[in-house]
Amino acid sequence: MRKRSLLAVTALAVAAVALAACSSSSSSGSSGGSSAGTSAAASTGTSTAASGASLGKVGVILPDTKSSARWENNDRPSLKKAFDAANIQSDIQNAEGDVPKFGQICDAMITEQVKVLIIVNLDSQSGTACLNKAKAAGIKTIDYDRLTLGGGADYYVSFDNVKVGELQGQGLIKCLTDKGVTKANIVYINGAATDNNAALFKQGYVQALKAKIASGAYKLVGDQSGNWDPNVAQTVWEQFYTAQKGNIQGAIVANDGMGGGVAAAMAKEGVLGKIPFTGQDATDEGLQRVLLGQQCVTVFKNTNLEAALASKIAIALINGQDASSIATSQIEDTQTKKMVAFAAATPVAIFKDNVKVVIDSGYTTAKNVCTGAAAAVCTQEGIS
Repeated sequence: MRKRSLLAVTALAVAAVALAACSSSSSSGSSGGSSAGTSAAASTGTSTAASGASLGKVGVILPDTKSSARWENNDRPSLKKAFDAANIQSDIQNAEGDVPKFGQICDAMITEQVKVLIIVNLDSQSGTACLNKAKAAGIKTIDYDRLTLGGGADYYVSFDNVKVGELQGQGLIKCLTDKGVTKANIVYINGAATDNNAALFKQGYVQALKAKIASGAYKLVGDQSGNWDPNVAQTVWEQFYTAQKGNIQGAIVANDGMGGGVAAAMAKEGVLGKIPFTGQDATDEGLQRVLLGQQCVTVFKNTNLEAALASKIAIALINGQDASSIATSQIEDTQTKKMVAFAAATPVAIFKDNVKVVIDSGYTTAKNVCTGAAAAVCTQEGIS
């Protein structure tokens, strides 16, 4: 599970690009596992520049609608808006977690002669096959959010994913400390083994928790993949909880989607809100759990920043310009040992007292988050 990755991240000045995310679009999905794939937008999304002749065309392949609501709620509208504003035609489609469909979309975009192809891979093998075909056709390529190991993309745009994991680990320590817990059995429910990001997240939280485990303050009693699937994560948690006879004090859960499954299990066991667990993606449901004290922390990855960087690189490439001033860092492809030009955005840890940061960014709305039992807490925190 552990993969080491060298991040040579230099100071990155991210321009404040006004990309207002259309939060909670019609294809919204729950981080607890409800699929957002019922709308047409989830599978196809060709758009034409608003006026005048298009300067070129960019293809974007999103991964699924189950692992996180962000892909359809945030990334799609942010990317589309940026390309429309630049008079760039875009074809944004979602592979729905289906590897053959991913390949079919890739082939179709190459056939329609997009000038730039942006992909979020489902796994490195199928991602590499797609990137190789694109490069053979003279198409510039960008790995978005996930680095395709061995793929050789021209550019990579993501967050500092080791930092994401560090924030999760540090968050768990904070929440356990706030509860007065000094000795803890903890478990890891990791992302999919096929996702390089999952390895980077784990690298971060292992690093953050290393001293606590080495000193004996914390003991790791479970370490397994949840496969970015809420149902799998729920089963994994239940197995850990049963094996330890309930003697678990904290959990690293790699994202909010899986956190929904873990929360469902904890509710049945009567321990929801008593055992801190982590997440990421700042989904509406994840933010609600943080407000209600059910989830320790989520990590906010403002996809407006990520989409802004990716769209700026793609637009520069279509206009025949150098994108090195945008991708100012490098990351090592641990398979090829080659460095890939990298544009990195900065993640933020979100606890109950700073949920407003996410709302104020436009990533989602108070209306979406401040519902049910969370409404009163939102009022206390000055959110609504």
